[in-house]
Parts: sequence; C-alpha cells; structure tokens
Amino acid sequence: MNFKESKAIYLQIADRICDEILLGQYIEEERIPSVREYAAIVEVNANTVMRSYDYLQSQNIIYNKRGIGYFVAMGAKVLIFSLRKETFLKEDLEHFFRQIKTLDISIQEITDMYGDFCKKNSKLK
Repeated sequence: MNFKESKAIYLQIADRICDEILLGQYIEEERIPSVREYAAIVEVNANTVMRSYDYLQSQNIIYNKRGIGYFVAMGAKVLIFSLRKETFLKEDLEHFFRQIKTLDISIQEITDMYGDFCKKNSKLK
C-alpha cells in the first residue's frame, strides 16, 4: 500500500478497510482479517493495524468477539457513508469552494463539468 505523508498511516488503513466494506469485500457481521493478517497485506507493523482497528471500533464500524476476531458491524456501510459525507461537506467542500473562487471558475463551468462527469459515469450512484 502506498501511503501519503499528509495523513497518519493508521487512518489511511482505516480508510482502506472502509473502502473494502463499501465495495462489499467485507460484509456486515462477517469476520475481517486478523491484525497480523492485515498487517501482512498492507506491509506495516501489526501495532499500526491495531490502531486502525481500535479507531474503527471506536467509530462502531467493526467490533471484536474476544478470542474469535474482528467483525464488520451491522449498519457499517450506512455509517461509513454518513461519516464520509459529513467530512466532505464540512472539510473538503470548503477547500473546493476556496479553490474555485481563487481560480475564478464560474458555477456554470462547474455545473457543466459535473453534468459531463455524471453522463460518463452513469453507473456510479
């Protein structure tokens, strides 16, 4: 896995696990790889993956069955979607607005480009 310097590695791993849940690789109430297994997959120290799992557990996305392993929580997909939407609207969109204002890009240009994007990517939700 290629990591970005701008974000903590454990959060990038948590994002990847969330992506895998959203894509159906891990299904709700299904076991996910152990900390050691996932550390081998992403080629990091097991302690880093443990931080990711702890974070995801604190967000109610996964849960631990003692002695058995970690599982995807019921409702995790909806929760991930909701958390990401909230982050986008509160953080990413402000940066986007600042950029279009700074670059003097009109709303019409954005609307046209978004329309083109939607046509090209009609399979996306």
